[in-house]
Amino acid sequence: KTKQVQYETKGTCSRLINVTADENDVIQQVSFVNGCNGNLQGISQLVRGQKIDDVLPRLNGIRCGSKSTSCPDQLCRALELLKNAPLE
Repeated sequence: KTKQVQYETKGTCSRLINVTADENDVIQQVSFVNGCNGNLQGISQLVRGQKIDDVLPRLNGIRCGSKSTSCPDQLCRALELLKNAPLE
């Protein structure tokens, strides 16, 4: 069983994050729409196979330049929603 979220980002170049986790909150897949393609592919690969609760403290609060958020920070918002999403 898995759960998934489509999260519309706020304040970043990426516009949407699709993220899937299993019933143990292990991240299975992450994809970003728009944004810095190479960096976001790298982040997606690095967090895959990690538990949501292990990723959150590492990426939460990261800023992009003068912006108050970043794509990794927005991924944390998506992961917080994913933790409470229903299993499919």
